[in-house]
Amino acid sequence: MKFGPVAPGQALGAILAHSIPMEPAPGVAFSKGVRLTEAHVAALEAAGCDVVVVARLEAGDLHEDEAAARIAAALTGAGLVAGEAATGRVNLRAAHAGVVEVDAAAIEAVNRINPAITVATVAQWARLGPRGLAVTVKIIPFAAAEVDVERACVVGRGAVRLRGAALGSASLIETRVGAGEPAEKGRRSVKGRLDRFSVRLSERVVVPHRIDDLAEALRTAPGELLLILTGSATSDSADTAPEAVRAAGGQVIHYGMPVDPGNLLFIGRLGRRVVIGLPGCARSPALNGADWVMERVICGVAPEDIDIAGMGVGGLLKEIPSRPQPRERRS
Repeated sequence: MKFGPVAPGQALGAILAHSIPMEPAPGVAFSKGVRLTEAHVAALEAAGCDVVVVARLEAGDLHEDEAAARIAAALTGAGLVAGEAATGRVNLRAAHAGVVEVDAAAIEAVNRINPAITVATVAQWARLGPRGLAVTVKIIPFAAAEVDVERACVVGRGAVRLRGAALGSASLIETRVGAGEPAEKGRRSVKGRLDRFSVRLSERVVVPHRIDDLAEALRTAPGELLLILTGSATSDSADTAPEAVRAAGGQVIHYGMPVDPGNLLFIGRLGRRVVIGLPGCARSPALNGADWVMERVICGVAPEDIDIAGMGVGGLLKEIPSRPQPRERRS
């Protein structure tokens, strides 16, 4: 691509690089990116314009819109929809609620091909609602070399997809310490998280904070996903809730996570169903570690494939005002 100033008479067919504040005329606009026609050239010369900055495509170049559209089409995996190309940009949006799975190495490789080609995505495993923006492809200049565009298409093919809900129901089992029923706040917060993915929450179940009672509730719960919210914090992998999973015939895969709030989460299996022991902070609708685990499980990521240990970078989340043991004691 050739770029620079030329006389209006030499600009026919070129792309205007900068908008010009010319008087409007029928069918003649002087906006950045417009291809200059004979009418444009005549209007520029009549206005006494001596120089205009333009871009001119050469052999082997693709216009910015075509280049962006090709790359976007190659990147688009399941659950994403590409929009129309405009000013060298194409956005990929969610077709439905889900979490975004990104091949980070492929995206990085695309971005190293040529500075003219850029791809930006949301964070790995970001949750999106319908029409949520997942990716933007932007060609920086007015054109890109076709050979680079084709290479980007090969390297980045299918690099981003949206995982939608893979299950339709969940059961929340709450435990009580003493005679009082747990407050409804926890159930409301959990239901709100499930509603984002249209996952149905079964009837309320509250049992005493004892291994046998909780194990029986787990065995008889109808949900495809089993959630536990205990009246007393799970302080060890051998505490009441993990032991109840084992007593019911299941296994605990991982206890604890480097996300704060959310440290006291555990995850396991009971037959084919996933069990998540929620930390106490799940009673709040604020973002916490449980959100990241629940969202991935709901969208079909196997618990064995969830890198909980890798969540520490970025895992220091906002403090919850109601937190019983704040990170720093207030004077």
